[in-house]
Parts: sequence; structure tokens; C-alpha cells
Amino acid sequence: MPVSRFRFEGPEKKRRLDVCVAEGVADLSRSAAQHLVKVGAVIVDGAVETRPSHPVLPGAEIQVDIPEPEDETELVASHQAFAVVFEDEQLLVVDKPVGLSVHPGPGHVSDTLANGLLVDYPEIREVGHSERPGIVHRIDRDTSGLLVVARTAGAYELLTEMIRERGVRRVYTALVRGGPETEQGVIDAPLGRDPGNRQRQAIVEDGREARTRFRVLERLSRTTLLELELDTGRTHQIRVHLSSIGNPVVGDMVYGRSAKGLGGLARQFLHASLLSFTHPITGEALELASPLPDDLQLCLGAARRE
Repeated sequence: MPVSRFRFEGPEKKRRLDVCVAEGVADLSRSAAQHLVKVGAVIVDGAVETRPSHPVLPGAEIQVDIPEPEDETELVASHQAFAVVFEDEQLLVVDKPVGLSVHPGPGHVSDTLANGLLVDYPEIREVGHSERPGIVHRIDRDTSGLLVVARTAGAYELLTEMIRERGVRRVYTALVRGGPETEQGVIDAPLGRDPGNRQRQAIVEDGREARTRFRVLERLSRTTLLELELDTGRTHQIRVHLSSIGNPVVGDMVYGRSAKGLGGLARQFLHASLLSFTHPITGEALELASPLPDDLQLCLGAARRE
């Protein structure tokens, strides 16, 4: 049985155990974390703890016994809620809601975007990786917005190459604490696993190249609305880069200063708002946009009233 070990480092004085587990184990939902706690799969400072609301203090050592994935010969098709904003015989552009993992992982075997795609697009089962068919790039579970999916092997190979060679323009919208000193700029800092917490990413000297471009859209009294464009696509890249310059994403419980966002926001204010690329088969210029979802609109409204 896989085991995940990590230390809760704050910055809060204390945090619920289920929240710590959901943050500390990659691709684990809050509900899955609660289940693991209740069945005795979580150890805090050497003792089993079965209360999801148990307060965890900074410095606590947490161990999570992660169950093996269900023994399945192939990915299961299951209905999931998401919107398709573009499709043809070669590819799809999907607008993913917050809370939906892109592909299976610990605690998510049959309730991901990959499972949902198989319901209406069963042909992608043979495209790309068997556990994430058709998926050529991903966004975090608690980030909403656009991503492209290949329907054919030919489109998959070409899109994968385009992502690698930065031929797909990926633009995000984020609300951050404070604001950058300049109206636009580039954050160029290598990323890798945090030596002090292997469940997090950090700027490390020998990390992989990572570069994020930003532009100020709106300055508010305590926050700033930014447009961000990825030159590279590392895990948690935008969140780590913005935190590194003192402007963490509002609502980011891992790299930010607060577990809650404005207006009751229960996740990070980060939305994949635009994809722009040349269709790899037809040569058509495609630009797809996604408006801010309701929870982010409410948060932005609260920020404007501060």
C-alpha cells in the first residue's frame, strides 16, 4: 500500500486534518481525505486520528496510507459535468469545472474528466496514455477552465509536440494578494519539489525551467486582477511563481496566506480563461475563451468592495 508522509508547516496556527490531507496528497479530494481519516488510514505524530475536524498544529508529522487503485483492466466511463466549447473529428476543447480532476489518481479512480470523456467520446480510449486518454496537458483539480483533448492518435502526437514547443497559448486569470510593482513582467525561476515538503513545489536552483508572464488587468485596494501566460507548464507553476514575488493567489491554501478567499471563495482564484492555437490537422486558427465562473465573480465583486 503506498504511503505518503509530510509535515504541516502552516502558515496558519492550526488547520483541520482533512484539509491538511487533501493538500498534502496530490490529486486527493476533500471528501476522499475525510474518508481516509474516518477509516483510520491517517496517522498524526505517531497516533491514528479518525476525526476529520482534528486540529493540526504546525510541525505535525502526518502519514497517509493510500489504498491501491481499483483493479481495473481499463478506465471506466462515467458521467461527469463539464462543457465542450469546441469539437471536431480530431480534437475537443473542454471547459473544466472546479473540483474535477483531469485524470485518475489517489482517491479518484472513476470520477475524473478522463472518465467523463469516455462516455461521449469512446474513441479516445486508444489515444495517448491508457490512464489519461486524449489528455495532452492538465490543470489542477481546484483550477477551472479550458484544456484541449485529442480524439485521434495523429492529433495527440501533434498537440503534444505543440505544447512542448510552446505552440499553444495558454492564458489564465488570477486574483492575487497585493500586486506586482510593474504593470507587466516575467517571472523566470526554476521549479522542483520542495526539499522541506515533497508534496509541494518550490523554486529550486537545480529545478526545471519555468517562466510565467503577467499583465495587470485591474488594481484594487488590497488585491490585483492579473492575466498570466505560461511559457512552460510545470506543476503549480503560476501559484508558486506568484507566491515567490509576494503576491499569492487569493484562496490558495498551499502557497498563500489564508485558507479562505473573499466572498466565501473555497478554492484558489485561478481560471484557465483562454486557449489559442493553430489546429494541428486543418490549420484553422482557434481561439477559445471561458468567462469567470460564478464563485470567482462573487469573489471579485467582494474584492472590489473592499
